Amino acid sequence: MPQTQAKAPSSDSLGRKLLRIVLRAITIAVVAISLGWVVQRSSASLDRSAAPAGFARGMLHGAIMPMAMPNLLIGQEVTIYAPNNTGRSYKLGYTAGVNACGLLFFGYFFWRVNRTRRELKEAVTPPGLSHSRAGL
Repeated sequence: MPQTQAKAPSSDSLGRKLLRIVLRAITIAVVAISLGWVVQRSSASLDRSAAPAGFARGMLHGAIMPMAMPNLLIGQEVTIYAPNNTGRSYKLGYTAGVNACGLLFFGYFFWRVNRTRRELKEAVTPPGLSHSRAGL
């Protein structure tokens, strides 16, 4: 069985990887700051209304609840639950908003993990050998 030797990564590929990591970190920071600003502004505008919060505002509060954590950690006040609400319809909207936000975030996250896992399997499996025969 022929043995293959791993090639040492070139400095060009290391530079590209480092650039990609830096760009991802910058992108994450910009998105986090933008989401924090949007959450802060939407929370403030929703607080101005004197009408009881219904299903739609419940969905909005539920959707921004997971994204409010960075603002809460740095000490900014963000309303994530309206005490003046319509009752069951608000709570149903809140629950739907939290679940929809979780589905979008975790669905995307697990899709990326699954895609990366599949790419790694394809990179490890020798050509002409199926995944089931390779034991992967």
